[in-house]
This record gives sequence, structure tokens and C-alpha cells, in this order.
Amino acid sequence: MALEGVTPLILDDNAHMRGVLRAILISFGMRRVEEAADCSEAVGVVARGEIDLAFIDLKLDGPDGIDFCRQIRRAPDSPNPFLPIIMVTAYSERSRVIDAVNAGVDEFLVKPIRAVDVANRMNAVIERRRSFIDVPAYFGPDRRRRSDPRFKGPWRRAADPGTIDI
Repeated sequence: MALEGVTPLILDDNAHMRGVLRAILISFGMRRVEEAADCSEAVGVVARGEIDLAFIDLKLDGPDGIDFCRQIRRAPDSPNPFLPIIMVTAYSERSRVIDAVNAGVDEFLVKPIRAVDVANRMNAVIERRRSFIDVPAYFGPDRRRRSDPRFKGPWRRAADPGTIDI
């Protein structure tokens, strides 16, 4: 995948972590990498309209990465509700992953990061982007990784009106 024209945003309050991720992205051929240390700064960068994807930390001083994701996905004045978002965090507990996915994060990457994992997540949001779901309680990428060909109907659980033939 050609990445010269892709402009990512790194949202992390740790300058060292921003530097590590920046070095990885530049090694992939990206020419321009934007950085932000807090949510308001990051929203301003996205509002300029030049960001193609965002790497966001979960834990930040002030509003956190979940807040940023919710603002980008759900705010009426959002500069880009379809922005691909990859959460990069050391907090990998199931509840935090679920919170991130429910906020509309596309992908989740656990620290310490490796270049190959960054490449895989970028490939997922650039080459294999999931379709977006817009319902009253959720707006973001389809949380299902794949569809089940045995499933017939619009619902996703066996207790719903759709059926699964096993």
C-alpha cells in the first residue's frame, strides 16, 4: 500500500510515545505526520480537513481517547465522523476494549507497539474498512469482523427475529 499521501494524526499526551509512533509511520513512507497532546488540539487538527487516520491513546490528561472518539463520531459539528481511528493503549482489559469499540474505534493496538502491528491495523482501516452503522445508540464501523453465511435475517443474535440454520 502506498502511504506517501496518507496523513495520520497521533493523539497522545506522552511526547516519547508520539515520537516512537511518528518514527514508525515515517519509516512506512508517510511524509507528513500530525501530532496533538490533548483532545481539543486533536479536534482542531482534524477540523483542518487534512487527516486521513488517527492513532489515539486511551488515557490522556483531561478528556480521554474515548471522549475524542465520541466527539468525532457523534458531535453534530464533527469535522469528520468517518475518520478511521486506531486506539493505541497499554490498557487492554476487556471492559476498556468494549468501551472503545462502543465509542466507534475502528481498531485497537496494545502497547508496547511493533511496526508490524501498526502496519496490520493501518491495512485494516485503509484496505479493508468495515461499513458504518448508524442507529440511535451507536455510530461507527460495523462491530462484526465478518458475516456468518449461515445467518439469514437482519439481526445478529439467535434470540432476535432472524434465524441461524445450524
